[in-house]
Amino acid sequence: MNTQNISNANILDILFEGRNKDYGAYDLRKNYNKRLVKALVGTLGICLLFTMGSIFANSKKGNNMPQNTIEVSLDNYKDPKKEEPEIPKDQPKPQPQKQFEQVAVNIPVIAPDKEVDKTNEVKPVDATENLKIGPSGHDGEKGGDDIMSVPVDNSSIGSGEGKLKVDNTDYTEIFNTVEIPAQFPGGFDAWKKYLERNLNASLPAENGAQEGKYTVMVSFIVDKEGNVSDVKAENSPGFGTEAEAIKIIKKCPKWQPAIQNGRKVAYRAKQQVTFLVDNNG
Repeated sequence: MNTQNISNANILDILFEGRNKDYGAYDLRKNYNKRLVKALVGTLGICLLFTMGSIFANSKKGNNMPQNTIEVSLDNYKDPKKEEPEIPKDQPKPQPQKQFEQVAVNIPVIAPDKEVDKTNEVKPVDATENLKIGPSGHDGEKGGDDIMSVPVDNSSIGSGEGKLKVDNTDYTEIFNTVEIPAQFPGGFDAWKKYLERNLNASLPAENGAQEGKYTVMVSFIVDKEGNVSDVKAENSPGFGTEAEAIKIIKKCPKWQPAIQNGRKVAYRAKQQVTFLVDNNG
């Protein structure tokens, strides 16, 4: 290198004067600053990208966190206090019995004819044929063979149209319809409070449920002693709603048994429970 060019030459040119500059070390040192700037810019860009993504994800997750409430629908529950009593069918009017001629039973008394009361006069045996005998005498129809009995129409027995009605109800079966349904201790309001207090309102959202209503229909048997058994869900809205409703109803205390014809009977009750997931709460 000429002496007049040394003052203007780069330190790398002086260092690699007379050496192989295509080997790589010369190029690495010459472009070191450019590569450093690119590396720093790239690193900052990646860090900024991750930071913005994390902030955006947390913001979106926070906005979609559902606020949960519970709505217990008791449309299928009948309050016995408000239920109108069943009106019995019209019973047939009793047929008036025939008025038969009756002869009084008198103890014979010996007295003058003028002192004998005609109503108490002892009639001859032939005159009392086909007549009823009683403590007093009165006029009426001749009884014949019907004196001692009144005909009954047996063909109407059990049809609700005759005088006699046979109860063929099997009180050992499980009733779906009764005169007085089974009742939770304390009535309608106590039953609703029990469900609202014990059901896990946030369960559907915790299991990934979207905004909306999730209704499960649960049926169960209340036996003659008021015990609750055979609790089962009749539909499956999912997200753990049916299992939660079954669990809480199984834990409930004894009920007041249902009544049919004045007797305690086993009764299958139905309860509708609605879980509400509201993202705008």
